[in-house]
Amino acid sequence: MKSLKTLIAAGCLLAAGSTLAAENTLRFGLEALYPPFESKSASGQLEGFDIDLGKAVCATAQLKCTWVETSFDSLIPALKARKFDAINSAMNVTDQRRQAIDFTDAIYQVPNRLIAKADSGLLPNAASLAGKHVGVLQGSIQETYAKVHWAPQGVDVVSYQDQNQAYLDLTAGRLDATLVMAPSGQSGFLSQPDGKGFAFVGDAVSDDKILGEGIAFGLRKGDDALKKKLNDAIVKVKQQGTVSQLAKKYFGDIDVTVK
Repeated sequence: MKSLKTLIAAGCLLAAGSTLAAENTLRFGLEALYPPFESKSASGQLEGFDIDLGKAVCATAQLKCTWVETSFDSLIPALKARKFDAINSAMNVTDQRRQAIDFTDAIYQVPNRLIAKADSGLLPNAASLAGKHVGVLQGSIQETYAKVHWAPQGVDVVSYQDQNQAYLDLTAGRLDATLVMAPSGQSGFLSQPDGKGFAFVGDAVSDDKILGEGIAFGLRKGDDALKKKLNDAIVKVKQQGTVSQLAKKYFGDIDVTVK
C-alpha cells in the first residue's frame, strides 16, 4: 500500500511538472505557405514576419515557442481541438471569426489588393471583374470579401488551399487576377521572376466588417490568462519598436499601423 501511495504521489508530481512545463511553452499554429508572413527556407527552417514576431513576443513573455503547421482553413478547428495554443498566421480579426475563437489585441494591419496583368485594365470591383476568374486563399478574408462583393455580380471566385497554386494558375492564364494581402503579393509573386508583367491594379479594397480590424493571435475562448500574458507582451514589443522594425524588413514601406 505504501508503494502504491508513493507511486500515486510521484505521478501527481509528474503531472504537476508537466503542467508547469506546458505553461511555459506556447505552441503556435500556422500555415507556412504565405511569404513574407510565414514560409520555409531552402533548408526547411520557418521564416518570415510572423515567425520573428512570435519569437519576440515569446521572449518578452518569457515563453518558449514551438510551431505546428496546418492548412490555413484548418487553423481554427485545430486550435479548438487543442492541437496548439494560439494562431500566428496573418489572421485578421473579424466578427465572423470572433464567433468561434477569441483574439489578442490587434498587432498590425496590411492592405488587401488585386494582382492582375499590368496592362489588363482590370480594377478591384464587380463591374470590372464580371465574367473573370479571381483566385483567393481558402478560408481567408479575401475569399469572404470576393464571395460577398464580387461573386453575386458574375465574378468566378476560385478558392485555393495554397496561395502559390493561385499564382501558378495566374501565370498560366487560368486566372485573371488574385486578391491577396499586399506584402504577400509583392514578396511571394510580384518580386519573383514569374511575376513579371503583373502588378497591383487599382486601390486597396475596403470593408471593415469583412476585412477586420487588424491581425492578431487567435486564442481559444476562455484562455484569459494566456490572452493577458500575450497582450502585455504585445504592448512591450510595440513600444520597443520591434513591430515597425520587422515590418520595414519584410514589407518595405507598407504602413502596418493598426488604424
